[in-house]
Amino acid sequence: MTDGAILSMDAASTHRAGVLLGRVVEAGDVIALAGGLGAGKTALVQGLAAGLEVAGHVPSPTFNILLVHPGIRPLNHFDLYRLERPEQLVDIDFWETLESDGVSAIEWADRFPGELPADRLDVVIDVVDETTRTLRPQGTGPRSRVLARRWLDAWDADVRGVRR
Repeated sequence: MTDGAILSMDAASTHRAGVLLGRVVEAGDVIALAGGLGAGKTALVQGLAAGLEVAGHVPSPTFNILLVHPGIRPLNHFDLYRLERPEQLVDIDFWETLESDGVSAIEWADRFPGELPADRLDVVIDVVDETTRTLRPQGTGPRSRVLARRWLDAWDADVRGVRR
């Protein structure tokens, strides 16, 4: 951890960060992901799915826009890359899905910032080099600030070898 950020040295570390996030999320949590193509958004969500005990492969929902995966809590996995206008969110029941009892992970959430819930965990993934990423979580409300702290604490404990 570095100043409220997670330093991931490779795709496996990004996946591991997602697993740890999956262990601290609760029903109704929204994770808004931003980062360029190939930054690791899907790898993080795949780890999140593993932390939620989702069985099977979790692909990027680029062409489906939304995939729902059953686990200990449903994982609502959005990819907003192909959407052009906020009005298109109505067609995929975006807001209703966010208010469900699942956990929602939104790739390319920064395309429609005005449509996101006020209390969400924003995660910006910055590419440092070919394999290294910096994951910067920022809670935007009371619940998401707690979530960000729990995730960073879990990462710090995991890096130090303290298993929970």
